[in-house]
Amino acid sequence: MRLAEDLGSSHGWRLQRGVLDDGREVFVKSGPISEASVAGGQGGQDGRRRSEVFTSEAAGLRWLGEAIAVPEVIEAGPDRLVLSWVRQEPPGAAAAERFGRELARLHREGADNFGAPWPGFIAELPMDNTPAADWPSFYASRRVLPFLRRARLPARDVRLVERAVDRFAEVAGPAGPPARIHGDLWSGNVLWSGGSGVLVDPAAHGGHRETDLAMLDLFGLPYLDRVLGAYREEWPLAEGWRDRVPLHQLHPLLVHVVLFGGGYRDALMDAARRVLAL
Repeated sequence: MRLAEDLGSSHGWRLQRGVLDDGREVFVKSGPISEASVAGGQGGQDGRRRSEVFTSEAAGLRWLGEAIAVPEVIEAGPDRLVLSWVRQEPPGAAAAERFGRELARLHREGADNFGAPWPGFIAELPMDNTPAADWPSFYASRRVLPFLRRARLPARDVRLVERAVDRFAEVAGPAGPPARIHGDLWSGNVLWSGGSGVLVDPAAHGGHRETDLAMLDLFGLPYLDRVLGAYREEWPLAEGWRDRVPLHQLHPLLVHVVLFGGGYRDALMDAARRVLAL
């Protein structure tokens, strides 16, 4: 393989465009999770984590790819992840509607449980994918509370989020089977190609389908109203789903507090208060 173009970096990863010997273009993710860990003599531990991240991402892509468009996994080794190149195009209303229908079909494909049989990661941060009996307990114990402990928030903010967590079972809406979800579905992880959306960089697991929709709402997506409209035509959502958007945004907001600091604190506190008001 020949590396043809440097695409910069993201969360410590080196991103490049490559060309295989047969002429196919590929996307290559490589490099240390953090330069600081390598400089600090943690290269072995960092290498193990890097391999786990690549294995997890590859497993998630293959699993999602059973039901929706994703890049082909060409190589998932200890030092790099190589995926087929996605030729992007401008989004449009028709593509958004097709994507909404395909996303609903992905979610309906389901999962064996709330969780996944591979280690979880979002950006470079590990997540516990150990199965749980129901979604509220999975979301509380595997997603929100672990990141709340990492967020280094003032005690009063921690208490507010913990009060919201205590209400998860009460406000989560009708119980349902695990959905097959992307798990980190912000607009940057939806590439427009082939007249629809192609999913990349998943934190895939069995979860709640409203989680993916709330993530799209959090950071926006072109033609999101068309996506949601087509989704609901394909598979109607339970009553009150719009009111539950802040519930599903607690985890991604905590992730952003951990990664980027207090700039996301106000949005997190607002989401927690809205959960308490449900």
